[in-house]
Amino acid sequence: MKPGRIILIVIGSLLVLAGLCAAAGAAALGLLAAAQRGGYLSVPEETYSVGSYALTSESIEVSPGVTAEDNVASVQLRGTNPNGELFLGIAPEADVERYLAGVAHTELEDVRFDPFAADYRELPGTATPAPPGEQDFWAASSAGTGTREIEWPLQQGEWTVVVMNADAAPQVTAELQAGVRSDLVGPFAWSLLIAAAVLVLGGTALILAGILTGRNQPGGPAGGYAGPEGGHGPYGYAKPPRPAPAPASVPVPYPAKLYGELDPGLSRWLWLVKWLLAVPHYFLLVFLWTAFCVATVIAGFAVLFTARYPRALFDFNVGVIRWSWRVGFYATQVLGTDRYPPFTLERTDYPADFDVAYPERLSRGLVLVKWWLLVIPHALIVGAFTGGGYVVVRQAGPFGGWERSVGGGWDDPVYGTGWTDWTEGPQSVGGWTAGISLIGLLVLVAAAVLLFTGRYPRPLFDFIMGLRRWAYRVLAYTALMRDEYPPFRLDQGPVDARDLQAGDWTGVPANRGHPRSEAG
Repeated sequence: MKPGRIILIVIGSLLVLAGLCAAAGAAALGLLAAAQRGGYLSVPEETYSVGSYALTSESIEVSPGVTAEDNVASVQLRGTNPNGELFLGIAPEADVERYLAGVAHTELEDVRFDPFAADYRELPGTATPAPPGEQDFWAASSAGTGTREIEWPLQQGEWTVVVMNADAAPQVTAELQAGVRSDLVGPFAWSLLIAAAVLVLGGTALILAGILTGRNQPGGPAGGYAGPEGGHGPYGYAKPPRPAPAPASVPVPYPAKLYGELDPGLSRWLWLVKWLLAVPHYFLLVFLWTAFCVATVIAGFAVLFTARYPRALFDFNVGVIRWSWRVGFYATQVLGTDRYPPFTLERTDYPADFDVAYPERLSRGLVLVKWWLLVIPHALIVGAFTGGGYVVVRQAGPFGGWERSVGGGWDDPVYGTGWTDWTEGPQSVGGWTAGISLIGLLVLVAAAVLLFTGRYPRPLFDFIMGLRRWAYRVLAYTALMRDEYPPFRLDQGPVDARDLQAGDWTGVPANRGHPRSEAG
């Protein structure tokens, strides 16, 4: 993949991520605007009680340049004194400090709700204050019996809220509720929404430009087999002779191929740092998988309306999975080679490869249900050996739960389950439960045997490959690449033996020779 195309995809992915963040902000502001419609956003009413002469807030700082006429926001304070008359007021901090100088009063430092708790700071003094209603520095104030209320538009300066008994007596008890509203929330929400749309559309355009520009023979079949019979395609892979129709007894190969050959002479200790050496790949794959998501959504609509998966998007998405599989095979998912993965979406002679045969037509109806509904049986099985119930929670996501947050679950196609599978358990609907990923444990066992004996157990490697092959077939199906339902079987070894029986060498690098006969 050329650097210019990667740069376009990275920039486009950053714009899409920024757009999604802006959309989330717009949604949050929209909810706030709807909640404050016709009123204030208020905290619960609670009883505050202090033994001093006054209860004050911490300093409220408003930025310079903000005036009451700007209508940036308004603050509301409501209160009731069950024992008599209540005074509520807000004034410049300096004036309040002069008024309460030498007077014992209490500053409210922090409030927590559900359950309610308030933290106070006592400020000692011996003086007796004059009644607060006699002061002329209040920006807003209210005094009397029953429910008192003040509203104050924000304006520049440092301000303090004061709650007292109207007669300035000690022992202040009040049921208080504070609220805020801003007429700017709605316009800000619309502005963020427009910005989000621009960022997502612009980022998507850049991603598609990176995917679609400079394609090598875009009309060729999957995997680059565009050369003459028995020759080589543009990526250097031998094209096998066209096989004759297979007898009924020969199984039909699944069109998603996962290949991985165990290299001899693996280092005993290199697996300890491979995850660190692969960090440059992880960085790029974050953006490539963002582009993968965008491309899959676009392809889904294309299939829905045209029954065809756009070839350039298909090749790109297969390439992203291929790149991820190579990194996983090297660093976390298998540890099957010490050869550093190449930075490319295209096929190479690397000992791990992934390929999907391009479908000429796809079902319009299946595209609506296969990525979230039809995949559930496989989700339960694959989730069982890659991290458990997490998939049940996440399967309703845009790719059937293949996107992953912290914790066990689906194989993460970008990073692999890796080391986290050995310590993080599955996630259930009710919360976190303890557990160990089967496939992560198997890789750990293989690594330990390699460390102490210098050999990677071949039967264990074949079994791990079978589990990975199952998971990647489901991934290809979930990502809308094929309509054929993935088989419920564990095809072990470097390559599926059923493919070899059918004469299908797709996915096996030509210069690595015939796949091992014991692959199955």
